[in-house]
Amino acid sequence: MKPIILDVDTGIDDALAITYALNSPELDVIGLTTCFGNNSLENTTRSTLVILEKVGKPVPVYMGADKPLKRGINKFPIHVHGEYGLGNNFPDEPVRKPEAKSAADFIISQVKKRPHEITIIPVGPLTNLAQAIIKAPEIIPLFKEVIIMGGAVFAPGNVTPYSEANILADPEAADYVFSSGLPVTIVGLDVTMKTLLPAATLDDWRAMGTDDARFYADMTEFYIQAYEEFEPGFGGCALHDPLAVGVAIDPSFVRREEWNVKVVLEGEETGRTIASPEGELKVQVCTEVKADQFLKHFLGRIL
Repeated sequence: MKPIILDVDTGIDDALAITYALNSPELDVIGLTTCFGNNSLENTTRSTLVILEKVGKPVPVYMGADKPLKRGINKFPIHVHGEYGLGNNFPDEPVRKPEAKSAADFIISQVKKRPHEITIIPVGPLTNLAQAIIKAPEIIPLFKEVIIMGGAVFAPGNVTPYSEANILADPEAADYVFSSGLPVTIVGLDVTMKTLLPAATLDDWRAMGTDDARFYADMTEFYIQAYEEFEPGFGGCALHDPLAVGVAIDPSFVRREEWNVKVVLEGEETGRTIASPEGELKVQVCTEVKADQFLKHFLGRIL
């Protein structure tokens, strides 16, 4: 089993990614770290705990950043993920609470405890990871892999024509991480927008007749409706965050290329991820995906 830390800003696709990871025997999810992004830190943490209770796995949760490194918070995408992050679902307060240790301190402690073993999968803003390596730069060479859902290196953005949501939420953190020397793989819109969870899948989930299946169907329907507003005719929703988890399980789902990636920090193109063949500090950028193979795998695990 591959030990992973899943770093989330739990909205709907994060919830699907968490469930996919916890239901995958190849992965040992040793902790979940939460961040602002799709909602406030308080709400993303609450939603994370709710999903853990749905799956029935007592994984510890560590609260992290409630704002970007150097700038204010962008407006939360309530129209995409719902008022609290799980669509129109308003479940009861979770029984469990987050741990006392901060997300950054948890990341630092685990990487030092298990050098060259830990894979971290950030699927929200990169603030927690940036804070960890700023505080303890000696951990940079100790990660096994960093698999990031974020960026639009060779594709249009999804918040602006240039920028993807997770990078735009904290561009300074993203640029710091990409320039740090960490063993980064970018699972960006270049590949995630080629994945599709068909809307008809929700009928299959509801036909299961369980409360949990209805919960996931209702939550995902909200997400699909948001897609129809901005991508008419899309026919479902992209599986952004789950694909990052999929790459951790089976790297053959994607093809990667090595590029130096920088983040634009000012002006109308703020948050844009720009690739160059120049520069020594390269990261792996996913450029192609076996979408059908990945979807089949995801559907076999999610419920």
